[in-house]
This record gives sequence, structure tokens and C-alpha cells, in this order.
Amino acid sequence: MNKKGLIIGFIVFVALIVGASVLYNNLKDDNTPNTLITYEEKEGELENAEDSNDDVDKSKFIAPDFTVYDSDGNAVKLSDLKGKPVILNFWASWCPPCKSEMPDFNEKYLDYKDNIHFMMVNLTDGYQETQSSAEEFLASTDYVFPVYFDTDLDAAYTYGISSVPQTYFIDADGVLVTGATGALSAEILQLGIDYIYSE
Repeated sequence: MNKKGLIIGFIVFVALIVGASVLYNNLKDDNTPNTLITYEEKEGELENAEDSNDDVDKSKFIAPDFTVYDSDGNAVKLSDLKGKPVILNFWASWCPPCKSEMPDFNEKYLDYKDNIHFMMVNLTDGYQETQSSAEEFLASTDYVFPVYFDTDLDAAYTYGISSVPQTYFIDADGVLVTGATGALSAEILQLGIDYIYSE
């Protein structure tokens, strides 16, 4: 290949990288949730309830159970955590939006760890993500929230996870109250917390 061809190839390569970067930044902003909709509102249940949520059949919103594993290989079920609200977050170490929201999750964990369970569930498929790759990423951070590994993909299949991050807010009775797909801002994360916990 001659020198002119190399220069043209390099220019095209740089243009592709710049274009991809601009596209990513625009799509990232478009896909960041700016509000949360409760599952009850989504189904129209709250509009039919008179003065309180007592008329709503919450049994149809019970969060489906699953089993994941802690770093030592101990099985943990979502239902084991009933009695306190749960923030359930699906993430992977190869996912830039997942990484962008983690500092806020860590901060909220430090604020609410005595009152809310945080389940940071790693999509450990064994191919794109392994437990060791996730742990290597975590070792480079100062995050202290609990991490669980979905090595059987039980949680991912149960919740139909096809993209990450995804976050669900579950109240102390195990009712799936609200959720969102995409990286949450600190404000939206706090809004979800306010749905499931009041001091």
C-alpha cells in the first residue's frame, strides 16, 4: 500500500472513531431515564384505587425470586432479603453506563445500608463476563456495596434482562414497585429509594 493510501486510511479511521464517540454520547443521553413509573401506575391500578393503595392487588406485583451467588459461592435468594426494601441492579464490567452509575449506588449504599438491601447482580455469563473479570474490575474501585454473581443466569432469565444496566426497586413486602433501564442519575436513584423507603 502506498503512502497516500495509508494517509487516507488513517483519516477514515479517525473519522469513524470521532463519529462513534459523538453517536455514543448522544445515544447515552437519550437512553438515560429521567423519571420512574411505578408498576401499579403502568397497569392503571392506582387510577382505580380510591384513597389508598389498599385497593390494589399487590400480589400481582410480587418480585420474582431467583438465586445468585456471593463471592464465596454461597447461594443467595432474593426472597431471603424480604423484610427490608431491595434495590436490584443488573450490571457488567464491560458496560460503560453501568460503571457511570456505580459511584451513586455506592454513596446511597453507605447512606442506607442499614435500612435497604442492595443487590448489585453481575451478569456472569462465563463468556463476555466472568466472575474473575468482574472481581478484577471491582478490585480497581473503592465500592463497598454487596455484589452477587449470576453464574446460572437465573436472575437474568427471570427478569428478562437483555441490556444493562437495569434497576428495580422492591419494597419490604417483596412488591416490585418501580424500575428503569439505563444508567440512573443520583436524583432518579433517590426517587426510587423514596418510593420504597421512608425514614
